Amino acid sequence: MGRKVTVATCSLNQWALDFEGNLGRILKSVEIAKSHGARYRLGPELEICGYGCADHFFESDTLLHSFQVLRNLLESPITQDIICDVGMPIMHHNVRYNCRVLFLNRKILLVRPKMLMANHGNYREMRWFSPWNQLRQVEEYFLPRMIQEVTGQETVPFGDCVLSTKDTCIGTEICAELWNPCSPHIQMGLDGVEIFTNSSASHHELRKADQRVNLIKSATTKSGGIYLYANQRGCDGDRVYYDGCAMVAINGNIVAQGAQFSLNDVEVITATLDLEDVRSYRGEQCQPHMVNEPKPYHRIKVDFSLSSDDDVYLPTHQPIQWHFHTPEEEISLGPACWLWDYLRRSGQAGFMLPLSGGVDSSSSACIVHSMCVLICQAIEDGNSQVLEDVCKVVGDDSYHPQHPKDLCGRILTTCYMGSENSSQDTCHRARDLANHIGSTHMNINIDAAVKGILGIFSLVTGWWPQFRASGGSHRENLALQNVQARVRMVLAYLFAQLSLWARGKPGGLLVLGSANVDESLTGYFTKYDCSSADINPIGGISKTDLKSFLLYCAEHLQLTTLRSILAAPPTAELEPLTDGQVSQTDEADMGMTYSELSVIGRLRKISKCGPFSMFCKLIHMWKDTLSPTEVAHKVKHFFRMYSVNRHKMTTVTPSYHAESYSPDDNRFDLRPFLYNTRWTWQFRCIDNQVTQTEAKNPKQ
Repeated sequence: MGRKVTVATCSLNQWALDFEGNLGRILKSVEIAKSHGARYRLGPELEICGYGCADHFFESDTLLHSFQVLRNLLESPITQDIICDVGMPIMHHNVRYNCRVLFLNRKILLVRPKMLMANHGNYREMRWFSPWNQLRQVEEYFLPRMIQEVTGQETVPFGDCVLSTKDTCIGTEICAELWNPCSPHIQMGLDGVEIFTNSSASHHELRKADQRVNLIKSATTKSGGIYLYANQRGCDGDRVYYDGCAMVAINGNIVAQGAQFSLNDVEVITATLDLEDVRSYRGEQCQPHMVNEPKPYHRIKVDFSLSSDDDVYLPTHQPIQWHFHTPEEEISLGPACWLWDYLRRSGQAGFMLPLSGGVDSSSSACIVHSMCVLICQAIEDGNSQVLEDVCKVVGDDSYHPQHPKDLCGRILTTCYMGSENSSQDTCHRARDLANHIGSTHMNINIDAAVKGILGIFSLVTGWWPQFRASGGSHRENLALQNVQARVRMVLAYLFAQLSLWARGKPGGLLVLGSANVDESLTGYFTKYDCSSADINPIGGISKTDLKSFLLYCAEHLQLTTLRSILAAPPTAELEPLTDGQVSQTDEADMGMTYSELSVIGRLRKISKCGPFSMFCKLIHMWKDTLSPTEVAHKVKHFFRMYSVNRHKMTTVTPSYHAESYSPDDNRFDLRPFLYNTRWTWQFRCIDNQVTQTEAKNPKQ
């Protein structure tokens, strides 16, 4: 009857500038799509060159190599008899665009440039690309000679147009266009487009996946239609992790769902759907165009059908219930997948983690353990690429991990770097956790190194600094804490480079950091201390979420020692013990709790609050526990700490991006690092408001 279509979308683990690898993964996805009967294949945004090329988009080489890959795709027998929709950068009239290229049987059908750009948070598309702002307009694009030689075409349509096959009409959206209030699918649907496609490079954030699903369901609930969503997967070479979630929807229902977190480099989702279901839905929901609607879309006609004449017995996909991960599961899976991509592509042999026995470093350790669980499961499921990568990492072609604990012992080295200020409790907690996850563990005492450095200072100056507890000044106390922290960083890198050598094994280790997002907000860490590392899997995660994550690990991964870690007060253990017990705690040092910091961080970044507006919000949010004066004190204290320590963000370890209130100076949070830390005008406004508030509401 010619009314049922089989379409394919995918998640690909593309890597910026890895043209050869990217080409191979695209071809594999097309091959899988065809094997499932699909006649249309959609891929992620900028999949040919990789989304994260950043300023490499300015280079002519990136455009050249993208066209070379496109030529390979056009010539490949794999891409014949299926409409392929691929993403790449293209320069038209000396303007650079983020484009989709649709081709069939060695002919380019159309080039559709992105119209609405992602230009906030982690995204800087307006830096490299221009939006196509000519609605419903199509121009001629002159193809490079290397493409003309294959296609026999001199020019192809370029612009805001749709593809009309013999049986249906297909319209394109690109990533951020779905999120925009003027999404193209609205007008395309009103103009009779039945299949919408969206190629994305959308990153993972905690608690974000439902937003995508709801937007896609909404897009097809309003006016009917089929929606295909493709997404990048993996670490593209930066701080974000693209989390897949390829899907297909029809008339407000999801009918096919890809994995959100997976070690598969290529995942293809196919669905068979009945076009008559779209037409019946629209027959009741949609009305003819109103008089002032824009002109119809330019339709590029192609002599090809997505359906076949004998599809009456072909079953169609039915609605499914989307499974959302809990935030604890997301922390367990997202950073773990990101770490695996980073490790296997870095050429290193594993990780080195300073393990203090506290929540933060224990969280980093548990994420590595979770990575090992995912790797072993992927190998058990027959993923030959993962097994090959594992063998390369451990330097043993015959290695086949039998258990996550065994693998963890091969690729994770942990070390407890204690001093005379460290307690036995933290030492035992670190040792017990290392035993539970199977890491190769070491105990290192740093006292000799600290005394040696202080001896050099004393030899030069004739002075020996003292802790505050021994009568020293604040400056002495802080310097003595910092030297311990920085010694740990030096030792972590020394052991990362040479510990495998000392064991007669090849390779070096990547140093893992473990500073959480809340500590970064206030700068509660030493610059160039053991929070300085190669990468940090928890740098975008709040302390509150990390505690919930460890509780999840204790319950689901049987890491029972985590309960004692969770019960202990967070401490840096950089000041002398009192009667053998810790006297220094993180929350006391910071002057606020971690839960308070999370609220402040969200107000600062997400709600765009300065000191005064933050105070005005918090006096209502915290009215049951704090007076206006106390709220004012908290706000002032935070902004002093934030501004005094903002310079630390210029050197912060590249961290997995998981929170939208991340203070990462390098990519996400573009704010100064030299401030007037007195905030005189702002704090005076707060003081005036406190006075007015207390005058109106005197204490009873």
